[in-house]
Amino acid sequence: MSAPELERGRAAYAQRAWTVCFGAFTAADRVRQLAADDLIPLAVAAHMSGHDEASADAFARAYQALCLLHRRREAVRCAFLLSFTLAISGDVARSGGWAARARSVIEEYQLDGGEAALPMALQAHLLVDAGDPDSGLSVAREVVRIGRTESYPDLLALGLLTCGDALIRLGRTAEAVAALDEVMVAVAGSEVTPPVAGLAYCAVIATCLRLYDLPRAREWTAALESWCDGQDGLVPYRGQCLVHRAQIMSMQGSWTDAIGEAQAACRRLRVPESGAAHYELGELYRLLGRYHEAEDAYRQANSAGRQPEPGLALLRLAQGRADVAATTLRRLYAEAERPDRADILAAFVEVMLVCGDVTAAAAGSEELTAMAIALNAPLLTGRATETEAAVLLAREEPTAALPLLRRSWRIWQQLDMPHAAARTRVRIGAALHLLGDEDSAQMEYAAARMVFEQLGARPDLAALPAGTARAGLAAGLTGREIEVLRLVAAGATNRAIAAGLFLSEKTVARHVANIYAKLGISSRAAATAYAYEHQLV
Repeated sequence: MSAPELERGRAAYAQRAWTVCFGAFTAADRVRQLAADDLIPLAVAAHMSGHDEASADAFARAYQALCLLHRRREAVRCAFLLSFTLAISGDVARSGGWAARARSVIEEYQLDGGEAALPMALQAHLLVDAGDPDSGLSVAREVVRIGRTESYPDLLALGLLTCGDALIRLGRTAEAVAALDEVMVAVAGSEVTPPVAGLAYCAVIATCLRLYDLPRAREWTAALESWCDGQDGLVPYRGQCLVHRAQIMSMQGSWTDAIGEAQAACRRLRVPESGAAHYELGELYRLLGRYHEAEDAYRQANSAGRQPEPGLALLRLAQGRADVAATTLRRLYAEAERPDRADILAAFVEVMLVCGDVTAAAAGSEELTAMAIALNAPLLTGRATETEAAVLLAREEPTAALPLLRRSWRIWQQLDMPHAAARTRVRIGAALHLLGDEDSAQMEYAAARMVFEQLGARPDLAALPAGTARAGLAAGLTGREIEVLRLVAAGATNRAIAAGLFLSEKTVARHVANIYAKLGISSRAAATAYAYEHQLV
C-alpha cells in the first residue's frame, strides 16, 4: 500500500494539493517510515495545510535522518526550514533552538556556501529589527551575494527582503522597492519553497501599503490571491491575503465586500495575526456609522496586539468626544518613531482642526508634507495636500486652498478611491462657499452626497452642510441611475454610456426607462433639463 500512497503524495506535492499530499504521505508513513527525501515534502505539506505539530515532527525526523546519512548541508537547510516555519506559527522558543542547532552543525563541520549564510540571513533581520539598519543591510547584501552565487533561491529571497526593510528605514525608498520587486519575480517564478514564498508575498504587500504604494499593493495582492487559489488546502497566508484584500477593497469603496473579507480573515487567523483584520473591520464600521460594532472591533484588535489607533481616536471624534480624541492623538503625535506615523499625522490634523488648534494642525501637516516628498507616493501626496488645504481653509484662505484640493481630488480619482475623492469635494465646496460662489459649492456638495449615499457613509452624509442639493435622490433615483442621467445630460448615447460604465446597452436602456418613469418625463431633452435644473451635472 505504501508505494501507491507515496507516489500519490509526490504527485500532489508537485501540484501543490496540500491536503491530498499530507494525507497520502501520512498514510505511507504509517505503513513504512518515510526516508528523509519524502519527510521534507511531508513537513512542508503539513505546514501549508495547517498541521503545525505534524510539520515540526516531520522536519525533525528528516533532520535526524540526514545527519545519520552525513548529508550535513541538507540537514542544515532542513533545520533552518523548521526554524522558519516554527517562527511563522508563533513558536519563537523552538524556532530559536533549531536555528542554534543549524549554526552548531555549520561550525562543527566548517560548512561554507549557502548553508553557512542561512544564520547570516537571520542575523541581518535581527540587526534591522533592533534598530541598526546600516549593519543589517551590510550583512543582508552579503547574503544576497551568496544566494546568487550558490543559486539558492530561498536565501536570495530572504536576503532581498531584509535589504528592502533596511533601505526603507534608511530612507532609500527607490532602492528598497527595486529589491522587493526582485523578490516577487523569484516568487512568481516558483523558484522558492512554498513557506518562503508565502512569507515573501505577505511581507512585500505589507511593505507596499506601508510605503503607500497602492498600485504595487494592488498588483501583488492579486498575485497573492492567485497563488493562494492555486493551492488546495492552503491554511497559512490565506488569512493575510484576506486582510490585504479587505484593505484594498476599502480604499476602492467596495465596503460590503471588504467587510466580508475582513470577517473571514478574523475567523481564519490566530492571535496576534488577527489584530490587523479586526482593526480593518473597525475602520469599515466607523466609516459606515456602525459605531458600536466599530468599538467592539477595535477592542478585539487591541486584545490581539494591534493598537487600535488612530481609528479609535477618530471614532471618538465621530461620537462627539473631540476632547478624548485630542488627548490620545497628542500623545501619539509625541511618539515620533511609530511605523504608522503618516496615519497618525493625518488623524492629528483632522482632530486639531475640529478642536480649533490650527497651529498644531499646521505643524502636523508640514511634517506629513515632508514625508510625502520623501516617499514620493501618490496616496501620501494626496493626503498631505489635503491636510495642507484644510489648514488653509481653517485660516480662511480659500483661494490658496482651492488648487491644492483640486490636485488632491485628481489623485484620488487616479487611484480609484471614491470616498477620499468625495470628502475632498466637500472641502472644495467649503472653499467655494468662502469665496461666495454658493451655486458651485452646492454642486460639489451634491456630487459628494451621491458618493456617500452609494457607499453608505452615514457620518459623512450627516456632516454635509444643510440644504445640499439632492434632487436625484429625492426623486428616488439610485446612484447608478444618477450616473446614467448625468451622462445622458452630457449628450452620450446609450452605447457610449454602456461602454463608459461597463454595462450592456440593454441594462442602460432599462436605467433610462426607470429614470423617465421616476421623473415623469419622456425624452432625453427633458432628462437633460432636469439634470441641469437640479445641479446634477
